[in-house]
Amino acid sequence: MKNHKNTMLIAIIMLTATLTMNAQNQIFSIHADYVKPSMESEYVEISKAFVAECKKHNLQNADWTQLRLDNGTYITFEAIPNMAALDVDVFAPLVEKMGAEKFSALFDRYAKCYDRHGSYIITRIENLTYMPEGAIATQEGQNYRKYHYLYVTPSTSKMIAEKMKAIKELYAKKGSKEYYRVYHSGFGTLGEFFLVVISAKDELSYAKQSEENEAVIGDEGKKLLDDLFKNISRYDPITGYVLPTLSYNTKK
Repeated sequence: MKNHKNTMLIAIIMLTATLTMNAQNQIFSIHADYVKPSMESEYVEISKAFVAECKKHNLQNADWTQLRLDNGTYITFEAIPNMAALDVDVFAPLVEKMGAEKFSALFDRYAKCYDRHGSYIITRIENLTYMPEGAIATQEGQNYRKYHYLYVTPSTSKMIAEKMKAIKELYAKKGSKEYYRVYHSGFGTLGEFFLVVISAKDELSYAKQSEENEAVIGDEGKKLLDDLFKNISRYDPITGYVLPTLSYNTKK
């Protein structure tokens, strides 16, 4: 039984590697804080104070975007060059400039805002992403996000990727204006999924954009999407907003 489990684990790792190991694919480090409703205002206040300290001391080699999901989860995501980057303590210079005691006090306040939090890795799959002008995670003036979680199994993952590739090709052929990014789950996630992310100005803009896209892709697109959804194991849509005031970009 032990050998059987090891064989299955190796097979899953190899399949995941096939999907994500591409020089053009971008890895992202994700941290999720499941903030208590009663502590949300405090959490935002602490985050603003932390960003202010980073700006004050001109923290380098650290760029992250923070967003809030409609279930109260706060997500911080940061592009990283490789997995080895996770071993680098980018906050070490900040601790030195702020002082260890002040830095720790700030994070002690964070700890009171949630009962659980965690980190994981996802990879943007460039050959499934549809952004003709270039794949970027943030677009100016488009802070609304619609996240479509498409859960798959080890036996269906490759098939779903092929179906998503066909959808991208149709969008390109039809000249669709509904751009999206596709990510694949990685280290630290529970369950395997593809994540489709669509940006818009707000909820109304997203709805209008989606309606217009349905007309553009027509029956051919509907057929491809229906076929995709028939083969996934679970679908979880969720809404979020990028929070520029809680995000940080290194000052060059």
